[in-house]
Amino acid sequence: MTIGDTDRRAESVPHIDDLWEGDLMGVIVDGKPVVLVNIDGTVYAYANRCPHQEFELSDGDLEETTLTCSRHLWEFDVTTGCGINPADARLAPYPCHVDADGTIVVDVTGGSKPTPGAAS
Repeated sequence: MTIGDTDRRAESVPHIDDLWEGDLMGVIVDGKPVVLVNIDGTVYAYANRCPHQEFELSDGDLEETTLTCSRHLWEFDVTTGCGINPADARLAPYPCHVDADGTIVVDVTGGSKPTPGAAS
């Protein structure tokens, strides 16, 4: 996993073959905890902390597109970062993509910001 436009490598570097569809994985990118989620071949990256009490989301359960925090059962749609329960909660996303060689690229240089709420 490379970081932004640099050649630095992250710790716990996964390849897309290591992150199966319908699975999640916690990694460290440039010292920051990140949870990666593969939904139908699309990889999403978020800060690996529940916005409720900062527990690791990578310890949670993923059922289709719903990620449930293992600590207090808060639920999020990983395709949008929006809260399901409670609806006003948001995950903090990082830009990411998969290179042609299967390397997952996550940019943590700008920090993560909560995903805006869904339009009414």
